[in-house]
Amino acid sequence: MFTGIVEELGTVEHVEDQGDAVRLTIGASLVLTDAHPGDSIAVNGCCLTVVEHDDRQWTADVMQETLDKTSLRGVRPGDPVNLERAVTADKRLGGHIVQGHVDGVGTIVSRTPSEHWEVVEVSLPAGLDRYLVDKGSVTVDGVSLTVVEAGRDRFTVSLIPETLARTTLGRKQAGDSVNLEVDVLAKHVERLLESRLQKEQQHDA
Repeated sequence: MFTGIVEELGTVEHVEDQGDAVRLTIGASLVLTDAHPGDSIAVNGCCLTVVEHDDRQWTADVMQETLDKTSLRGVRPGDPVNLERAVTADKRLGGHIVQGHVDGVGTIVSRTPSEHWEVVEVSLPAGLDRYLVDKGSVTVDGVSLTVVEAGRDRFTVSLIPETLARTTLGRKQAGDSVNLEVDVLAKHVERLLESRLQKEQQHDA
């Protein structure tokens, strides 16, 4: 589990095509201070497993399923990536509960800068709009953000200077892809309500 608070910007060092998978080598420092093989690190919001590492880089295997459903399919050497280690029980939950399981890939539609923040509009894949509400939580490329306005096929978020400076969202341009993860609590509530409705319908029948 993660919180959506990016710890550092890493850099893709190498992309090894393995046919039905890709092995990524990512340069980093902070997230490697206590890393061990088998640990989880979120890369642009995707939970990946540390295969091996030294004090300046680590590798992870990305399966075809992940490549098909996330923006990691398009990463190239030199690309910056948001990194976050899995949360431990003694840490503050600064963002919200994030699983590192991408629900869909959106696209940056527009950016509107102001003096102290920037409003970013992101396209929303079909079927995900029901999980977003104004002032609710969403994860964009691994960054926990508050939804400003939720629409049927897009939503907006406001990025403060800290987010712009410390994550890839400060560099993304219109047309760039971003990984999206909706609030898992909303999905659980939906499932519970569906189950209750089915039981009521069976009772009425």
